Amino acid sequence: MADGSTFVQAFTILFREGLEALLVVAALAAFLRRAGAAERIRPIYAGAGLAILASLAMAWVFEAFFDGNHNDLIEAGVILVAAGLMFTMSGWLFLRQDPAAWKAEINRMAERAMGAGTVLSLAGIAFLAVFREGAETVLFLHALARTVGGFDASLLGGLAVAALALAVVFVAMQWLALRLPLRPVFLLTSAFLFVMGLRMVGAAIQEFQEQVLVPVHNDGVPEFVTDLGFNGSWEALGVQGAIVLCALVWLVVRRQRPVAGVARRQVSA
Repeated sequence: MADGSTFVQAFTILFREGLEALLVVAALAAFLRRAGAAERIRPIYAGAGLAILASLAMAWVFEAFFDGNHNDLIEAGVILVAAGLMFTMSGWLFLRQDPAAWKAEINRMAERAMGAGTVLSLAGIAFLAVFREGAETVLFLHALARTVGGFDASLLGGLAVAALALAVVFVAMQWLALRLPLRPVFLLTSAFLFVMGLRMVGAAIQEFQEQVLVPVHNDGVPEFVTDLGFNGSWEALGVQGAIVLCALVWLVVRRQRPVAGVARRQVSA
């Protein structure tokens, strides 16, 4: 019975902590494949791989110098940087959703818009998404191993099955992306990164709340907010609402620009 419990705990830790990071990496890889820039995927995988190594190093630092406790302020900083990159990439993808424009400029995009700056941003998102979860995952697994007497067969089995399940999710996302029209892939990836950015902003605020740097008021917040994985406090919802409002204003301004340009050309004619 204990072996079964260890298996379930190991599976749950890796799958739960790894799923969010994997979804980000898989979404970025799927976008590049669908956009005809599969050769640009390698930096994303490199960013994720470096994050795994950095997570192991950070977990060792926490274990050696902080008695296995992670630093909330460091984690909040990492989360906020990741959220900023996700919002930026979300807007970048939204602006390039037009299939005709994309296909007409795909060669130029491969050299310019998909150049070093954008590729580094994609790699940065992958790194931070994995790093955010990685060190905590290592600490959780280390703590579990200490309670059960080491990395036994049931613990390793749980990790193996969780890794297999994550791989299946990754492959399924790549398969689906190659069969969807271009515009939905861009829009879905853009929306996904935006929502993930909102979640990360809420997670960063929660880290500040745990340090009593930001107050917590959650009376009247619907339960489905926390059920969806968001920070269920009015402070977090207020900041997230302001971000959504800014995004909506940006969309309105972007939509009015072509109309204003046409009007100016008609007047000049």
